[in-house]
Amino acid sequence: MSAKPRKSLADYKPDAVNWITLASGEYYPDILVSACELYKPVLVLFGQLLKTSESSTRLFLQIAEQPDGWMRVQLARVFRKYVSPETPVEMLKQKSKAQRICDEFGKGFRPIHEVQSAFLTRPVPDEALCAVLWEYKDRGKKGYDMTEKFFAMFRSAFPDLPLSGPERAGKDILLGDVFPNYPKPDRPVDFLIHSPDGSRVLAVGLARYDSDRGGAQEDDRTGGYRNCADEILGYAKKNRLSTKVIFVNDGPGLLLGSMWNDYVALEKSKAGKIMVATLRMIPERITREWLES
Repeated sequence: MSAKPRKSLADYKPDAVNWITLASGEYYPDILVSACELYKPVLVLFGQLLKTSESSTRLFLQIAEQPDGWMRVQLARVFRKYVSPETPVEMLKQKSKAQRICDEFGKGFRPIHEVQSAFLTRPVPDEALCAVLWEYKDRGKKGYDMTEKFFAMFRSAFPDLPLSGPERAGKDILLGDVFPNYPKPDRPVDFLIHSPDGSRVLAVGLARYDSDRGGAQEDDRTGGYRNCADEILGYAKKNRLSTKVIFVNDGPGLLLGSMWNDYVALEKSKAGKIMVATLRMIPERITREWLES
């Protein structure tokens, strides 16, 4: 990573498309054979549980009792498609909340006889549903790939600056475990860059890959980033720390709507303290001089 004069994110906008890293994807209908092979056992078991359930509530409770975590999550996703599309996906994944889900959402569950009729109209394996489930399989993979590349690039350039955090899947770093009396101790971040002796946190970072983003999602992302940066830098100022904030963002979603301009505004809001960069920008933007200033 060179010591060239640091450019702002705005300087890259005229040829923004050249600074985006595109992740590879999979073609349809090529994925159907693998998708049907992977999810056929899920649909078979769902059908068996459907036959032995006297109500949709009982069907869900039977799904929650499944000992295998992966199978339980897949069955819950099928349940959501057939029985309760309004139930939050993350709630369905949590075994401990099964009864709460039934209490709060059970009145809206599709009647069991209608679910059985609908299920019997579809083949097993159901190619359409298997394709939908396949979309969940690698969700987050592009982000993990990007984070892994960032870790490799940074460590190659700065072998003496410790970089901590999950390189792929793993538990986020909570800032309450890093900074004493942090105002929001459960604030999750993706990585920390430390001084050579580990005594100081030079930068706090978040990493995201946006395949497609716009509208309300776009506003949520940039608004959330601004709140996060204000919180971290406010704490740093109060405690006389030189800690900075880095947002490693990549993907074609950055080119949609006002996303790029919003990130430019975010970076300018605390000039010299916030950096938003794609992987391709990092070698010329993240410098030791900036990190240690």
